[in-house]
Amino acid sequence: MAELALKVTALTKQFGGLAAVNDVSLQVARGTLHAVIGPNGAGKSTLIHLLSGDLSPTSGSVALNGSDITHLAPDQRSRAGIGRSYQKTNIFPAFSVLENCRLAAQSREPHAFNLFRSAASYLSISQAANEALDAVGLQHRARIKAGFLSHGEQRQLEIAMSLATKPQVLLLDEPLAGMGAQESTKMVTLLQKLIKNHAVLLVEHDMDAVFALADVLTVMVNGRVLESGTPEQIRNSAQVQRAYLGNEEAEHG
Repeated sequence: MAELALKVTALTKQFGGLAAVNDVSLQVARGTLHAVIGPNGAGKSTLIHLLSGDLSPTSGSVALNGSDITHLAPDQRSRAGIGRSYQKTNIFPAFSVLENCRLAAQSREPHAFNLFRSAASYLSISQAANEALDAVGLQHRARIKAGFLSHGEQRQLEIAMSLATKPQVLLLDEPLAGMGAQESTKMVTLLQKLIKNHAVLLVEHDMDAVFALADVLTVMVNGRVLESGTPEQIRNSAQVQRAYLGNEEAEHG
C-alpha cells in the first residue's frame, strides 16, 4: 500500500449560513493522483484554499505525513511540504523564467539573505530552480521574461515554481484551464511525471484528462462529497452521472 501523505478529516468551511465545504474527508497517497471533480460552486477551489492554508477551516483537520497542519499559515505549510498552483496563473511576468523559480526556491531557506550579494550566487537555490525548470521542460526558456511565455508555458512555470520549493504534496487547481489540445497533451504528460514522486490532489474540469490520470476520484456537489472511488467506479455510478457527468459521460461510456 502506498504511503499516506495527506489526510483530510471532516473539513468544513462556513461563510455565514453557507457551508462552502461541508464535512469533507479524503486521503492522498504518495505516488498517486487524487482528482476532485464537480459542477461549478461545488466547493472544489475552497477545498484547495483550505488545504493550502489560504483559508482557515470552521472545523475538521488536515494532516501532512501524520502531522496536524490544520492551523499552520500558508508559508508554514509550504515549508512543511505543501505546494500549489492557482486557477489564475500566479507568476512574476516582468522577471525571467529562472528568476521566478529562484524566488520560489528562496522561500524555503530558513535564513535571511544578504542584500548586497547576487541571488545567483546562492548555488543551492539556483540548483533547485534549474532542476524545477528541467522537470517541466522549460530549461530552454530560462532567460526569457515570464510574461512572454505562452499560456501553457506559464502554467508549466507555475508548477515549476511549486517544484522549486521541494513539495511532497502538490495541490493543482485547474492546470489545464484555457489550454488548446496540444498544450493540454503536454500538461497531461507533465502531470504523469509528477505523480511518480509526489502526492497530487487535482481539481480539473477536463474529464478526459481526469479519467486518464486519476487513481482516485472524489465527486463534490454543494460542498459535500457525493462519492469517492476509482475512475471506473465513478464512471459507472448512476448518482454521479445524474449529479454531474450526465449525458456527456453516458455518451463516452
